[in-house]
Amino acid sequence: MRTVAVLLHPAVRIFDYGVIHEVFGVDRSNDGVLPIRLWRCAPRGAPITLVGGATLTATHHLADLARADLVLIPGAAPAPPHAEPEQANALRAAADAGVPIAALCSGAFLLADAGLLDGRRATTHWRLVDALARRAPHARVESGPLWVEDGPVWTGAGTAAGIDLCLHLVRRAHGAATAATIARRMVTPPHRDGGQSQYVPATTVDPLPDALTDVLAWARDHLHETVTVAALARRAHQAPRTFARRFTETTGTTPLRWLHHQRVQLAQELMERTDLPVEEVARRAGFGTTAVLRRHFGRDLGTTPTAYRRRFATPETPAAPPPRRAR
Repeated sequence: MRTVAVLLHPAVRIFDYGVIHEVFGVDRSNDGVLPIRLWRCAPRGAPITLVGGATLTATHHLADLARADLVLIPGAAPAPPHAEPEQANALRAAADAGVPIAALCSGAFLLADAGLLDGRRATTHWRLVDALARRAPHARVESGPLWVEDGPVWTGAGTAAGIDLCLHLVRRAHGAATAATIARRMVTPPHRDGGQSQYVPATTVDPLPDALTDVLAWARDHLHETVTVAALARRAHQAPRTFARRFTETTGTTPLRWLHHQRVQLAQELMERTDLPVEEVARRAGFGTTAVLRRHFGRDLGTTPTAYRRRFATPETPAAPPPRRAR
């Protein structure tokens, strides 16, 4: 992924564009991240005034969407008006050219207008789900996930979920290590699963997210061990059922699902950044055996550990330090 094109429309929300620019438009070559060209595409290359008064100067025309490696559609508040024919035609041309397209938040409404959600799963901000279902009657609109992937089309939930979706797209194209590097610079978690709930009801939860920090940090340091919900609950000084319920209320996902994604991400980074044998990667990531690691890579990433390493390994892959010992 070398070129990312942003479809600019008059209702673009500043935050959504800011997320796209922060993930894809900032030069982080000093951190070892390959630079990506960010094209701002608008009708006739005209300047676009965003909601809030800021103006963006277009660098490309809508027809250039079909030449990019990825098309992104920022959202609006509450939702963009119906797509102009020129916008819908440009999106369809990009899809016909095989370009993946991702919409942040209510940007999904423009995908709906272009007919690109027909027969697909999709999501948007939880408050706009019913409106999107009406605008895309042939789509399966879901209110739960942070983001949904259906073929070459991604749709994301509101606001901060746009960060998760953009980092996921980086991870798919450039690997977990690159996504983690960008996330660290943005001071944001490197990976929230797309299936995680986008809306956690406001409840009186103890422990609060900050109180979980030590427990989650301990778990990340001990992924090579058998980490159970009971072990996490003991560190939180709670009964396992209470801990599991409050963990889900606080984070929107279950402890086991969180552990699984932490292990997959660790295995990805070890395959990218070290020359450890696959057997050792499986052990350090807590999968135990190569067969289990292969099964999870196939199910979650659609590839094998060896093929993943061939694609994403850095030119120099030094051996990883030994895992930390339990304290």
